[in-house]
Amino acid sequence: MTPCLRHETPEPAPEPAARLVDTGALQRVGGRLGSNPAGIYRDPAGRRYYVKELESPAHARNEWLAAQLYLLAGAPTLHYRRTRAADQIATDFVVLDKKLISQLDEAERRQAQHWLGVHAWTANWDAAGYGGDNQGVLGGTVLTLDVGGALEFRAQGSPKGRAFGTEVGELDRLRQDPDNPHARRLFGDIGDTALRESVTVVTRIPDCDIRACVLAHGGSVALAEKMVARKAELARRLGA
Repeated sequence: MTPCLRHETPEPAPEPAARLVDTGALQRVGGRLGSNPAGIYRDPAGRRYYVKELESPAHARNEWLAAQLYLLAGAPTLHYRRTRAADQIATDFVVLDKKLISQLDEAERRQAQHWLGVHAWTANWDAAGYGGDNQGVLGGTVLTLDVGGALEFRAQGSPKGRAFGTEVGELDRLRQDPDNPHARRLFGDIGDTALRESVTVVTRIPDCDIRACVLAHGGSVALAEKMVARKAELARRLGA
């Protein structure tokens, strides 16, 4: 059992209202870049944000929580921010050096593969993106650009239901599913050692930190226990 020591957990305190992104007070300067209704907004100081309009507050909460679990695991993503509107989610807008999986060189592909265990743990079926556009590079770091397809909802918003359970079939499907060709292309040739290392990224997280992260960021006790169980399933499968 992983000892319950202090870990690099996300800050559990709610965002102060003054730090919430308020699109009503910002200038819209660009349109959407993905499949969800969204736009690029700029504040008076010139800072830009990419703001997604989601189906419900539950969808926004789900994506925020997924981002915090990625942060807990150390997996790089864009910098997420909460919004005043409960059905929106924002990220800091950045100009990527690369924004397609097809543009990654071999070292960048291996870097992306290191986070396969995190994608599987969080059930991020959209880790590679429908068009191979959910992994990008900024300053030499490979980032997951959108985690809206993780946890309880698909990338397009429909609930996963029983497909998001305590078994972690994503560890195989992200490597092998012909219906997810970009994920298969990115993760399909991961070696045994690299696969084990990617799983260890998750299994080394103390259970108490997983529970604390989920509960601090709007998740239920049931979801917290499911994420602990999914971690245990990953450990069982690979003997990690």
